[in-house]
Amino acid sequence: MTMETISSLLEVLNETLNTFFSTLSNYLWGWPTIILLLGTHIFLTLRLGAPQFKIFTAIRLSVSRDKESSGDVSQFGALATALAATIGTGNIVGVATAVAMGGPGAVLWCWLSGVFGIATKYGEGLLAIKYRVKAPDGRMLGGPMYALERGLGLKWLAVLFALFTALASFGIGNTVQANAISTLAYDSYGIPAWLTGAAICLLAALVLLGGIKSIARVCGALVPFMAFFYVLGCIYILIANGQYVLPAIILIVKSAFTPQAAGGGFVGATVIMAARYGIARGLFSNESGLGSAPIVAAAAKTRNPVRQALVSSTGTFWDTVVICAFTGLVIVSSIIAHPDISVNDGAALTKAAFSKIPYVGTPLLTFGLLTFAFTTILGWCYYGERAVEYLKGKRWMLGYRIVFVAMVFVGSIISLDVVWNAADCMNALMAIPNLLSLLLLSGVIARETRHYLWGNRLNDYAPDQDN
Repeated sequence: MTMETISSLLEVLNETLNTFFSTLSNYLWGWPTIILLLGTHIFLTLRLGAPQFKIFTAIRLSVSRDKESSGDVSQFGALATALAATIGTGNIVGVATAVAMGGPGAVLWCWLSGVFGIATKYGEGLLAIKYRVKAPDGRMLGGPMYALERGLGLKWLAVLFALFTALASFGIGNTVQANAISTLAYDSYGIPAWLTGAAICLLAALVLLGGIKSIARVCGALVPFMAFFYVLGCIYILIANGQYVLPAIILIVKSAFTPQAAGGGFVGATVIMAARYGIARGLFSNESGLGSAPIVAAAAKTRNPVRQALVSSTGTFWDTVVICAFTGLVIVSSIIAHPDISVNDGAALTKAAFSKIPYVGTPLLTFGLLTFAFTTILGWCYYGERAVEYLKGKRWMLGYRIVFVAMVFVGSIISLDVVWNAADCMNALMAIPNLLSLLLLSGVIARETRHYLWGNRLNDYAPDQDN
């Protein structure tokens, strides 16, 4: 068999796999899943008495410490790690893509999904603490797999969740992010992909081989820093587009509920298109319901499940209610201010909007995307580790980290169409068992919420949290 024959067979295999995973991804992330996710958001909001109203209490708790409580990292460290994995290129380019596909109304639907998604992220954090276990070496382990096993007795479903999480960590949390960094570095500065890949590998290894405490320290420093400068850049653009901000808000609200005609720089979009792309982008960007964030929430030092649940809920607030909202306003106001901007491509649309900042606009966007993608790699490595540990035990941890770091280099230099679609499928398959645990254990979540949150007992220690 000649090399040409092998190459042709590999090309056919790649196309076949890409078609298969693309079709499966479109099915898994279709309207049924979106309705299930949004329905869970609304159901938990109503059943828990709208914990969204406690968001400022949650923010205060996120920067406080429970030093005498059991756990591996501070509540802020756990939140920063979860945000590192959550805030990624989707928050910047993804929102622009939603606008390009669903019109300006998609921004409002994206924002609403974040507002209601706070309740789901709250529920995930609560179950993570409620059903976490202490490993022989003192580490805290938790997440949907433990809630499924200990809370519902569904060991087989817990195993499936852990398996899908481990597989997804190599896709959306690793190779896809590394590829985004190397592509951006090459397009912006002409740096070869292999050189970027080697640099990312080295940096990732230095952090990841140190475990959760090292990851939490780095994320705790980078996440606030990168988010602050990104939001600062958005504010600058909004000031520059001052006279177009109010028209942008009116257009966003109006087109969320009425069909958007083509014109003014926008493509025509129906209400259904706006809702579909807006809700999907919001759900995908904040990961509320995906089941990933509770894995690191379980490691937090906290005196009762509700305190960490509140802290976890702020992740969705910052990710979607704040960052995605700023991005959406920047995109829509920029299109109104500069009708010549093309809206057919999310990445190009975002780049065009930030290029309006003199001198520093493009570097700011580049730095933001690079940092967001790198911290996503760090956060997802921890998720994958805990999933592999649940499946095979601690002895597999070092091997997993080595393979994970090696895949960072691979992702930097290969085409990722198949990986993207396969990772999307794994994420959907993660969400389904996690949502099942949230719905079936909603009574437990509601009981704990009534006792600690609405009973004004946030400072009390849970019976199994006393030291």
